[in-house]
Amino acid sequence: MKKHLFFIIAAVMLLASCNTTKKITYFQDIQNYTDTTKSVAPPAPEIRLRPDDKISVIVNSRDPELTNMFNLAYVTRTLGSTSENISTGTQHGTSGYVVKRDGTIDFPVLGSIIAAGKTREELSAYIKNELISQGLVSDPIVTVEFINLQFSVMGEVKKPGSYNINRDYITLLDALSMAGDMTISGKRENVLVLRPDSIGKLTAYTVDMRSFAEVQNSPVYYIHQNDYIYVEPNRKKANESTVNANTVQSAAFWISVASFLASIASTISVIVTRAK
Repeated sequence: MKKHLFFIIAAVMLLASCNTTKKITYFQDIQNYTDTTKSVAPPAPEIRLRPDDKISVIVNSRDPELTNMFNLAYVTRTLGSTSENISTGTQHGTSGYVVKRDGTIDFPVLGSIIAAGKTREELSAYIKNELISQGLVSDPIVTVEFINLQFSVMGEVKKPGSYNINRDYITLLDALSMAGDMTISGKRENVLVLRPDSIGKLTAYTVDMRSFAEVQNSPVYYIHQNDYIYVEPNRKKANESTVNANTVQSAAFWISVASFLASIASTISVIVTRAK
């Protein structure tokens, strides 16, 4: 009797283990793609500027005095001191441009420039061409950098928080990796991405991280500025918020089951022995 009971408990535990693996393993269908280079999602557009985004624009050439007029000055103050340094934007600490609600920035000499909708490269090329075509600088090097662009990761990840966007492409995989990956309690099958538009209206997307096909073809595979990524806790984790939670997925539950079955087996064994 005890031998049969042992095999029953072992089988139950094995089935539970297999089920758990299916819940936490990424890209379970990747074996269906013998050549993943043929099934990669088409490249999404690079991050494009929006109103309220802040950027730095630095212009350099062989004549620094000529280009200084195109670089914003910034002021460095020391607390408790009356002294201050005024420097050009060619150094670290440059004051940035905030894209206005109409999508423009006010650039020195050139005036109002449409920045919204452009990538860093496109804005850089536009300013460079304007400087050359207007005879202002013959050999400009224009560098555009993001200053305040961020995305946020919340829920069941190891390091929730807001993260800076410092390059043109950041994928959902990058974002989760930056947050330390999902915890073992995170629901891989239902990762939520909330994406605001230019006026702040949110659109919700869900991604099953267990599916290679779904991840690579998701409209939120490439992260945009101001995206919110939320990893929902699984049922076990959610139930742990209640007092004395005891679920099918908890160790305490299976210990209780094993103890209960062992108790029954012992009682039956005693009854059978006395009957003889």
